[in-house]
Amino acid sequence: MTESKTLFNTVKIGTIDLDNRVGVSPMTRVSATPEGLVTDQMISYYTKFARGGFGLIITEGVYPDDKYSQGYFNQPGIVNDEQVQAWKKVTDSVHQEGSKIFIQLMHAGALSQGNRFKRQALGPSTVQPKGEKLAMYGGEGSFPAPKEATKEDITDVTKGFVDAAIRAKEAGFDGVEIHGANGYILDQFLTDYINKRNDEYGGSTENRVRLVVETVKAVRNAVGEEFTIGVRVSQGKVNDHSHKWAGKEKEAEVIFGQLGNAGIDFIHVTEYKAWQPAFEGASVTLAGLAKNYGNVPVIANGYLHDPDRARKIIENGEADVITLGRGALANGDWVTKVKNDEPLDEFVPEKVLSPDAKIKDFEA
Repeated sequence: MTESKTLFNTVKIGTIDLDNRVGVSPMTRVSATPEGLVTDQMISYYTKFARGGFGLIITEGVYPDDKYSQGYFNQPGIVNDEQVQAWKKVTDSVHQEGSKIFIQLMHAGALSQGNRFKRQALGPSTVQPKGEKLAMYGGEGSFPAPKEATKEDITDVTKGFVDAAIRAKEAGFDGVEIHGANGYILDQFLTDYINKRNDEYGGSTENRVRLVVETVKAVRNAVGEEFTIGVRVSQGKVNDHSHKWAGKEKEAEVIFGQLGNAGIDFIHVTEYKAWQPAFEGASVTLAGLAKNYGNVPVIANGYLHDPDRARKIIENGEADVITLGRGALANGDWVTKVKNDEPLDEFVPEKVLSPDAKIKDFEA
């Protein structure tokens, strides 16, 4: 434990004090009711991580509006009072075990493959997404080209995040993570080959990051300075794992700099292997770039379930907190085990993911 003690120092993210620097990453689940309500299975899922010592838990992606945001059938939402009351059971249970919990607000955009509110998906431009729908979540075949977002649609996207953040406070969450990663709508606006707009939301990096910056500012204005908010950022996507920003570090400087000045309390960076350089020929990680240019606390995610690797990325000053996906699934008590120098179980999908569990971690 002495070698990993850095992981167990307290840290402040926004106004929230965490007991340690180890969190559970948001992992896509489809175990809510068809109406998007939290189930007993979900309460148990989040509570076990709190009981296992994780200082922070970030929920699966939760749809924020009743228009174009839902990505999967049986995905949870936070668009009405009934859903708020259901989420209170999760936040109460997690808090009773001594952990903090953030809700991740996710608008699927063009990658939606199951939306009970709309049949057509929404995107920055009428460009067909790469890849195939995810069969594990009931998808089949290619993604269709989405409807191009009008200015009114863009306003609705931001309003959805704002309204959902307000509801998240009511539901007892300690903070909000705005999902700007992994190929969902805010990342779609940021991605050059998907965003072909010729207005103020397309073209330059400054324009393509505009929607997430405007959304952050609107959420901050709505929830006040005391409520913790952050953004998740990635290069890779669920439908394009190997994507890299064409502008490399210059693009990272614009993206993280703009976000850092927008009023956020943290940036959550996810890469396939978080400790590796962000770009070919570079030496700095994406988390390190977020730290350099964002000037806010950074959460790093990506194959960091090895305690030594997790410790190093914090000690190197590249991140303040790390989050685990498969490491947490295999070891719901990862924090307790590492503290006590106990061996960790390997991630074996067949053991962790039962056929009816409907859960998979994309982001390690």
